[in-house]
Amino acid sequence: MRVLMTGATGLIGRELGKALAARGDTLVCLVRDAQGARRRLPFPATCHAWNHLLEVPAEALAGVDAVVHLAGEPVAEKRWTDAQKALIRDTRVLGTQRLVAAVLAHGARVKAFVHGSAIGYYGDRADAPLHGNSAKGEGYLADLVDEWEAQVRPLAERHPGVRVPIVRTGIVLARHGGALARMLPLFRASAAGRLGSGRQWMSWIHVDDIVRLFVHALDSRAAGVLEGVAPRPATNREFTTSLCRSLSVAENVPVPALAIRALYGAMGAVVLDSARVEPRRTLASGFRFRFESIDQALAGLLTPLRGAMREIVTEQWVPHAPEALWPYFCDERNLEALTPAFLRFEVAGKSTPAIGEGTLIDYRLRLSGIPLRWRSRIENWQPARRFVDTQVKGPYAYWRHAHEFVPLAGGTLMRDVVRYRLPLGWLGSVAAGWKVDAQVDEIFAYRAQRIAERFGNAKVEAAREVEAEAA
Repeated sequence: MRVLMTGATGLIGRELGKALAARGDTLVCLVRDAQGARRRLPFPATCHAWNHLLEVPAEALAGVDAVVHLAGEPVAEKRWTDAQKALIRDTRVLGTQRLVAAVLAHGARVKAFVHGSAIGYYGDRADAPLHGNSAKGEGYLADLVDEWEAQVRPLAERHPGVRVPIVRTGIVLARHGGALARMLPLFRASAAGRLGSGRQWMSWIHVDDIVRLFVHALDSRAAGVLEGVAPRPATNREFTTSLCRSLSVAENVPVPALAIRALYGAMGAVVLDSARVEPRRTLASGFRFRFESIDQALAGLLTPLRGAMREIVTEQWVPHAPEALWPYFCDERNLEALTPAFLRFEVAGKSTPAIGEGTLIDYRLRLSGIPLRWRSRIENWQPARRFVDTQVKGPYAYWRHAHEFVPLAGGTLMRDVVRYRLPLGWLGSVAAGWKVDAQVDEIFAYRAQRIAERFGNAKVEAAREVEAEAA
């Protein structure tokens, strides 16, 4: 199946794209920065530059069987000034208008249009059970979502053969990205507690389940509203207790509702409004959840971060099989080429002629201008699939870097998972974790650029565009 996706660089889009590519689907993505997206996306895709102010390129619809629409300015990242509210609305309403118009004009093969929406439709409804057939609520978000969803009605009216599932998504829980990732710094420092009264309902869903739900919406006969929420919503009090228990940290005093409104203005409604949404239509469509309780979801996501452990994950797809990439990454001299100059990184020596299980490698580098020596041990050596380098001597209390080479869509998903702990436990993490995270992000951004230049997918992209035109 050939799938056109918007919002591919977002939390759901990245994971959904990997899932679709893994099963053999072909992805076409509408993104703001086509060149940057090609480098960042963890799956192969033909990328077209687009935003809500532009017409959708007709060639993007060539041969497309289904559309997944996820694009929209994040609702809870900036204070709701008039300009920001206009941007939130326009990226959704105008963007959807343009996308629907393009499908009507150029998408003759499109059979399904999966629209990513939000439970903001229900507004603040206290303890009332809500579901896909419930009436619209009141307030800015409810009006926004109602207008947003209205833009897909012309598809049903003019092309009744096109299914239009609307997934109203709740709070997506993921370790890296979304609302949970923004909460973690304060909770890890035991500096956060429940919000307001704590009685407001939080309708959440695990990132793995929301990805599976979008796949289900593509593949099944489902149409109309599907509730993108887990079967057991939690109050903010329950959520906070579970989060602290999963991290093994102490819960701090509650944050008064007045303080939240004073700090965030109208945007405070995002965390203070109550929506107890149940996935009745989703379950009736045949979908089954893997994560039903908040304790189950948060324990799986957060237990690895206990004890002031920090984690950074980066992913990059390249159009070469793991076996073709492996020799390059087994040569320690290439590590220097993949490291930015500010680290002054150089390999000082290694304990075996060829890198393998148990090899010790010595490095010299500078961190924040301070010259350091580092020794790591190679572990879990699985040729063309995986290896780990673990700090034996160095500046961190703990450092473990897993290099994974995952076969995906005729190429390789290169995944780097770094887990580290700073000296002085949570105090060191609070004081310097943000700085180390930023530095590691900079290192991996440089690394991604060098890898794209060395193993880039320009030829694959050109071939896919030719294939689309032929279709």
